[in-house]
Amino acid sequence: MRRVALVDYGSGNLPSALKALRRAAADLGGVEVEATDDPDAIGRADGVVLPGVGAFGACMRALQARCGVIEAMTSAVRGRAVPFLGICVGLQLLAERGLEFGETAGLGWVGGEVRRLEPSGPQFKLPHLGWNSLDPPLGGPLFDGLAAGDHMYFTHAFAFVPSDEEVIAARTDHGGPFVCALTSGNLAGVQFHPEKSQGAGARLLRNFLEWRP
Repeated sequence: MRRVALVDYGSGNLPSALKALRRAAADLGGVEVEATDDPDAIGRADGVVLPGVGAFGACMRALQARCGVIEAMTSAVRGRAVPFLGICVGLQLLAERGLEFGETAGLGWVGGEVRRLEPSGPQFKLPHLGWNSLDPPLGGPLFDGLAAGDHMYFTHAFAFVPSDEEVIAARTDHGGPFVCALTSGNLAGVQFHPEKSQGAGARLLRNFLEWRP
């Protein structure tokens, strides 16, 4: 039985992410998903998922406040190279820094920073809220069985700007293109919410649970 840890640090999207991951795990069999802030459980996990909604700095501080959690994540993800998925702010926290309400250091696992979107016209409102299609090309195993034009659900005003374009797995557009997914080794992250993205999101979560980087 493979065990996947969904990191519980008080994120608002944790219940919906847990439900969607458990549904995907039931479809596959042989996978158990647990929401936890226990460093031992996270450190032993065969995969780690970091959810997140809200402001970058607040989420980073909440994660730091869970004693031993970042160290356990680092041991599992960076030390043993288990698959990692960041969702929304969970993706953003991979960055070296976030620029929301000042500058906050992130985990620094992927080079780059999180910046406010700058749409090209007033018709493109912030936060970016609702369904957007994925632009071609799509890269990496998370998108197996998915295609450019598939829609995902977004709610955010900031996005990850990586320092190396090689990590970009998908883009979308909201008054200008921005990165909405990345992969780097055993790390993956998506700016959208697969747990709210119906069939396309469910397929992405199944892909993650099957991923063996």
